[in-house]
Amino acid sequence: MHLKESSTVELKKSITQLDDALKTICALLNHRGGTVYFGVDSSGKILGTQISEKTLRKISQQICSRIKPETIPEIREITENGKSFIEVKIPEGTNKPYFLDGKAYKKVGSEKRVIPPDELKKMILERKRNRWDEEIYTHATLSDIDWSYPTEIFIPLYEKTSGKKLVGNPQDLLKALGIIKDNKPTNAGVLLFGKDPSTFFANAHIVLGRYKGKMVSGEKLDYKEFTGKLFEQIDNCVAYIIEHTALMSRLIPGEVQRTDIPEYGLFSIRELVTNAVCHRDYEDQGGKIIIKMFDNRIEFYNIGGLPAGITPKNITREQYSRNPTIAAVLAKVKYIEEMGEGWDKIITEHKQHPLHPELPVIESSKNSTLVTLFSTKEKFEEKKDNLTKKQREIIAYIQKNGRITTNECANLLKISNDTSLRELSKLRTLGIIDRKGVGKSTYYVIK
Repeated sequence: MHLKESSTVELKKSITQLDDALKTICALLNHRGGTVYFGVDSSGKILGTQISEKTLRKISQQICSRIKPETIPEIREITENGKSFIEVKIPEGTNKPYFLDGKAYKKVGSEKRVIPPDELKKMILERKRNRWDEEIYTHATLSDIDWSYPTEIFIPLYEKTSGKKLVGNPQDLLKALGIIKDNKPTNAGVLLFGKDPSTFFANAHIVLGRYKGKMVSGEKLDYKEFTGKLFEQIDNCVAYIIEHTALMSRLIPGEVQRTDIPEYGLFSIRELVTNAVCHRDYEDQGGKIIIKMFDNRIEFYNIGGLPAGITPKNITREQYSRNPTIAAVLAKVKYIEEMGEGWDKIITEHKQHPLHPELPVIESSKNSTLVTLFSTKEKFEEKKDNLTKKQREIIAYIQKNGRITTNECANLLKISNDTSLRELSKLRTLGIIDRKGVGKSTYYVIK
């Protein structure tokens, strides 16, 4: 791990620097989030530090008691090269401004500065203009929360994914997450933890149509509605899509065993469903999230265009959340990628897919966004291997011995050198082996 101080990373030699680190944490909450490490010097050298449950609890308690509004820190111990150090991850705050012992801090490069009064006033005014998911749902009460869900599912999942033990009761947790305000659920609270979110938001769900062929005019094979809590909508929708897409099997160049290849990148499917749920415009209850599955593609339609400043071209670089409370909660249990890394991973998955699918296409208007994933089935049919027994024997020989010559191939298969050369040429054409050397020194290796 290479650590370097920046506007979002601060390195501390030891826990004795906790007071100064709290200023950084407060500043990062007021900015775009970041990470503080204890047990690492300013050059990035890991010094290590003594770590116990008491140490981790002290950091957590100091953050919770001295920084207001209250926030839940993500703290973990990391061991590298036999040395242990502490990582404290700080998300961008959803309830700005944040104060440490009554003072609000901001990050300016590597410095922490007290926020001046005029800037603080502006932040407070921005806070008053709550985003939709942060607003209290006035007609809901705490009895509309399904309290078994945070207790039996969300908290255990958070503890498992983060490796940290949560302290406090479920109601305190939901308050800290912005799910409850003034003893009332917020809009995010109803959608994430409500007993029946559709009672309050009739169209806040996913509809999916599956078609035969490549056009809507084709036969409709299935129609599904995914309702319930946002977590359930995501899980059930993703499971359905994966169940109804192909899992293909072919020989990967350089491997003898057949390998299963999904028709679509599985991460991409889950990330796009989660993004649709996380970033839709819930104030517009005139429509739903719509997913259409065709033989050659999947289309994800969402309510609400891309936010101001975000375009299909810069979406991998810019960060914005229309519903920051929903995004923060989903990130706690790894439903959505932190630090806006989701699109980067989608692109990487496409580039690393064995069949090299066409990259996703994003189209956005003022009121909606459409993302299209493209199938690899046709590419699979084009490249599907039909290797003969002889060709498999050649590959197995190379894997065992590292190389093969024309003469060795002829002896292996009990064929002439000319026939041997033709077999090797076929494997080269398929992109499975490569030729090395020249003349009598020519040999073949796995590509």
